[in-house]
Amino acid sequence: MNPITIYAAKKIITMNPNQATASHVAVQEGRILGVGSLEDLAGWGDYKLDQTFAEKILLPGFVEGHAHTMEGTLWRYVYCGYFDRMDPNGEVWEGANSLDAMLTRLKQAEAKMTNPETPLSGWALDPIYMGNTRVSRQDLDKVSKTRPIGVLHASGHILNVNSKALELAGLLKNGINHPNIPLGEDGYPTGELFGPEGMAPVGRHVGFDRALSDSDEQGLRDFAKLCVRTGVTTITDLASRLEDDCVEAMLKVTSENNYPARIVPLQVFLGATAKDTVEKVKRLKKLATDRLRLGRIKAIADGSIQGFSARLRWPGYYNGAPNGLWYTAPEQLAELYRLALADGVQVHTHTNGDEATEMVLDVLGPALKEVASPDHRFTLQHCQLADTGQFRRMKKLGMCVNLFANHHFFWGDEHYRLTVGPERAMRMNACRTALDLGVPMAIHSDAPVTPLGPLFTAWCAINRKTVSGRTQGEHEKISVDEALYAITLGAAYTLHMDTEIGSIEVGKKADFAVLEQDPTKASGDEFNAIKVWGTVSGGRVFPVADL
Repeated sequence: MNPITIYAAKKIITMNPNQATASHVAVQEGRILGVGSLEDLAGWGDYKLDQTFAEKILLPGFVEGHAHTMEGTLWRYVYCGYFDRMDPNGEVWEGANSLDAMLTRLKQAEAKMTNPETPLSGWALDPIYMGNTRVSRQDLDKVSKTRPIGVLHASGHILNVNSKALELAGLLKNGINHPNIPLGEDGYPTGELFGPEGMAPVGRHVGFDRALSDSDEQGLRDFAKLCVRTGVTTITDLASRLEDDCVEAMLKVTSENNYPARIVPLQVFLGATAKDTVEKVKRLKKLATDRLRLGRIKAIADGSIQGFSARLRWPGYYNGAPNGLWYTAPEQLAELYRLALADGVQVHTHTNGDEATEMVLDVLGPALKEVASPDHRFTLQHCQLADTGQFRRMKKLGMCVNLFANHHFFWGDEHYRLTVGPERAMRMNACRTALDLGVPMAIHSDAPVTPLGPLFTAWCAINRKTVSGRTQGEHEKISVDEALYAITLGAAYTLHMDTEIGSIEVGKKADFAVLEQDPTKASGDEFNAIKVWGTVSGGRVFPVADL
C-alpha cells in the first residue's frame, strides 16, 4: 500500500455541502482518502503530515470548460492585443492600443527575422478598440510586401493577411465570390478572412495551420504553465482537429511525470460528415488516459458578436451590420446530434447569437424524441444572447450552458454602444437566469480569446463590470459561492467528470487550487487580487515559483 500524506491547510473549501470546510486532507495514490480534522484522518493508519499549505487556502482544482491549447503556441508569435497580458513565463506584455501601435510592433518583429520566406504571425488583434477600423491587406503591406503576414483576431474567427499571403494562396485576384472573403472597391480581397472556410486557404502560408486549433508539444507544455499560474487542474481544448500527429503529441506530453493538468480535447465538427466524426471520436475514446480525456465533439453554429459574424435574431445588429455567418447547417447539426446521442457521445455546441441558439434548440428537440438520452448533458458554449425563453427550453431538453462571463469586461461597452445595443447587452451571459431556471452552468475564459484565469472569470460573473467600470446587467449577477461552484463542480458537470473532480471529498482526484487568500472572505471587488500559489494535480505539487 502506498504511503498516506495528510496536508494541513489554513482552510479547505471543499464544495461538498456535507462538509463545506475542513483543516486537513489525506491523499493516497493521487486520490483523496479523506477530508476533515487530523484526528479524523489519523484513523486511516500511518501517515506523513505535510505543512506546505498550513497558511494557504485549498479549493478543488479549477476546471476551465472552454479554452484552447493553441494559446501555448500563440505566445511564440507576435502579441497584438489591446490589453496588457501575461505570458506562460509570467512576463506581462503591453497592449497595442491603436492600429499604428500594432503595425509598429509587427515591423519591429519583422526587422529581427532573417529568412525572407518565414511568415510573420500575430494574434489577438481587436479592431473594435481601434474605432472599429477594418484592417486591410494594404495596412499589413506597410510591414512587408514580400513576406507573408497573418494576424489572428482576438475572437479567433477572423484572420487579416497581407497581399503576399493572398498571392501565395492564389487569392490575389478579381472575381472571387465567397461570403467569407470580402472584396474591396478594386475587386480584390481586402485581406480580411472570416471563419474556417475563409481562413483555411491562407492560414498555412502565415503560420496558422496547426495553431488555428491545435498546439504542438512545446505549446502544450507552455499552456500547462498558464494552468498552474491560474489554479487550473482540468482544462478543455475545445475545438481540436485531433489529427494523428496531434493526438500522438498530446499522449506523449500529458504522460510526462511533471505534466500538471488534465486536458479534455473535443473533436471539432468541420470538414467531415457527422457519421465520420462520431466514428472517429469513438475510436479516439479508446486512447484516453487519466490526463488526456478523449471522446467528445465540438460543433460550431455561428461566429463572433464583436466580429459581426454571429447570427442574431430580429432586429439584428444595433449598428445595422448585416447578419453573421452560419458555420454549420441545421440539417448537418441534426444528423450529428442523432448519431452522437445514439452512440453516447457528448456534443458541445458554440452559439454566440440568439438565432444560432434557437437553431440548436430546434434541432436537438426532435433528435431527443428519436433517441432518448436522459443524461446527455449536451452543452451550449458561449450562448451569449440567450433570453429567458431559450433558457427554459434548455432546461426542458436537459442541456447545460457554459457562459462567457469575461465578455462583459473586455467587450461589454462595445456591445452596449455598437453590436447589440443596451437592452440585449444587459442580458448577455445571463448567469442568474440560468441558475434560477435550473440550467446546469459553468463560466469560462475561452483562452486565448481572453486570458485564462477562473478567479477573474468568477469576478466577472459576480460584478458584471465593463472595462470602463460600468455595471452591465445588475439583475444577472451571481454570488461568490455560486461563482466558485461554476468554476469547479459546475464546469466538471458539463464534462461528465463531476464524479472525479470539482470537489474535495473522498474518492476524487487529489486536484487542488492553492490560494494565498480566502475567496469566501473577499468581497466581489477583491476577487481580482487573490493570488494563486500553485496547484496540486493527482497528488503532485506544482508551485508557481518553480515554473
